[in-house]
Amino acid sequence: MLTVDPADFARTMAHVPTPVTVVTTVDPSGRRWGFTASSFTSLSLDPPLVLVCPAKSASCYEAFVFADRFLVNVLASDQAGIAAVFARSGADKFAETPMEPCEAGLPGLRGATARLSCRLEDVLDGGDHSILIGRVEEVSVRDAEPLVYYNRAFARPASSPALASSA
Repeated sequence: MLTVDPADFARTMAHVPTPVTVVTTVDPSGRRWGFTASSFTSLSLDPPLVLVCPAKSASCYEAFVFADRFLVNVLASDQAGIAAVFARSGADKFAETPMEPCEAGLPGLRGATARLSCRLEDVLDGGDHSILIGRVEEVSVRDAEPLVYYNRAFARPASSPALASSA
């Protein structure tokens, strides 16, 4: 069986652009939790499902795998600073960002390009991460350019009307 060097795999995956999200929840004691994730995608239209993958080593990991609900904030291109705050460990991330109660009362960003309020449907093993499957119960969309992660940096997607019109 062939094995891929982890450094080669990471370098290769850095060339796959991904959306940048901040995922939040609130535990039973009322404590807010959040992390930055670029491992987010839609899974199913019927029922409406998404998946997001927290690292098993993250300090917020337990809060999410045992959460009843979570909110995915798809960041706008001007929110790279917020992504950086939620990518760190330790400090009170919520004190440093404009989070406020949004869908289902979960902490959210009014300026996000989209928000998806989810009920936790399942948790699957994904190596050093877990795969949270969320059933989408409520959405909010704003006309804002999204933030993407590409080649280990935050970026704005390039717009190409010629490509968009030929699709």
